Amino acid sequence: MTYSIVARDPETGEFGIAVASRFFACGSLVPNVSASAAFASQAFVNPLWGVEGLARLGQGEAPDVVLSDLVARDAGQASRQAHMISPGGAIAQHTGADCVPWAGHAQADNVSVAGNMLAGPAVVEDTLATWLEHPDLPFAERFLTAMEAGERAGGDKRGKQAAGLLIHSGQPYPSLDLRVDDHNDPLAELRRLMAVAEERYLVFRTAMPTVENFSGMVDRTPLDAAIAANEEERAEKGIVSQSLATPLT
Repeated sequence: MTYSIVARDPETGEFGIAVASRFFACGSLVPNVSASAAFASQAFVNPLWGVEGLARLGQGEAPDVVLSDLVARDAGQASRQAHMISPGGAIAQHTGADCVPWAGHAQADNVSVAGNMLAGPAVVEDTLATWLEHPDLPFAERFLTAMEAGERAGGDKRGKQAAGLLIHSGQPYPSLDLRVDDHNDPLAELRRLMAVAEERYLVFRTAMPTVENFSGMVDRTPLDAAIAANEEERAEKGIVSQSLATPLT
């Protein structure tokens, strides 16, 4: 009922997961990401796989060891699907024998794609190929572009409903956490939300506190200047806001 991509940027150290499904709020259950690892749990989802698995990856356990233990302990493993990437880029994948066809997974350096109840293997293949074809795209844009390729290949064979994108950039909190829980074109809506994030949020994010700088940016002056400069640049390029926010009347 789902396909997802789990990836690591070896240059920036970012980790992320994108997911799409004909299943309500898939972005609330499938992706589990931290500053140092990522774990996607799907199909007849067991959320505990993701929660426990992510913690164990962060503690240095090898992905294949973590996965083998989860499979051994879960009587429902044949209906589960999971894939993950460790701090060092190691990958482990599991597609249970009872996952609804088409179901399967594929991987390359620092990226894993898996899906079940799909239109066919091209969903996973095209998602992975598109990711590999666009190494120069910004991390979030690369996820969206790859997921859109999977959708063009057929996506979830039951239709479309929800999507999510979760990225961590070296901090305990996400640098980007976008979700579409119930929509007739969730990936298009996810892209709209990304466009809205680029208007102000991504600029504001640069001022947020970090583990290295607990206070973050205290003086708002440079932040306000950066926001104003971003708005001016967007206006010069003719970029129209895609936000649905309304002013207080």
